[in-house]
Amino acid sequence: MAKIVIDANVIVSAAFEGKPLEAVVRALEGHEVYLSEPVAQELLGVLSGLSKKLSEDQISFAREKIQQLLTLAKHVSPAGHVVLSRDPKDDHYLSLCKETGAEFLVTGDKDLLSISEERLKAKGVSCKVVSPQEFLEHV
Repeated sequence: MAKIVIDANVIVSAAFEGKPLEAVVRALEGHEVYLSEPVAQELLGVLSGLSKKLSEDQISFAREKIQQLLTLAKHVSPAGHVVLSRDPKDDHYLSLCKETGAEFLVTGDKDLLSISEERLKAKGVSCKVVSPQEFLEHV
C-alpha cells in the first residue's frame, strides 16, 4: 500500500473521466491518500471557478469525488514548508509529501512534473512526481 498525495487538478480532471479518474479511484481504493488543510481548501474552492466550464453532471461528479477524498484521506498538517516549485502555491503539495513520506505525488501540473528527483531529495522529499498515467503504470 503506497502513500499518495493527489493534486487538486487531478481531482477536477476526474470529472472528465479517463486516466485522472482511474488514478483517483485506484488511489482511494488501495492506498493511503493524504491531504493538508491548504489542499482541502483548494479542492473546495476550485469547483466554483469551473461552474461555467463543466456541465452540472460533471460538477456533481467532481463534488462527489472531492467529498469522498475528504472523507477517506488522512489529514496531516505539515510541520515544515518546502520551497521548491516555480509556483509557490504548489509548495504545499511538496511539504505534505515530505511530512507523510509519500511515495507519489499525482499531478498534471507542469511546474511540479518538471522538478527533478535530485532537487526533491535535496529538500528531503523522496516521492516520485507523476502524471495520472504514470501513477497507473507504477501501481
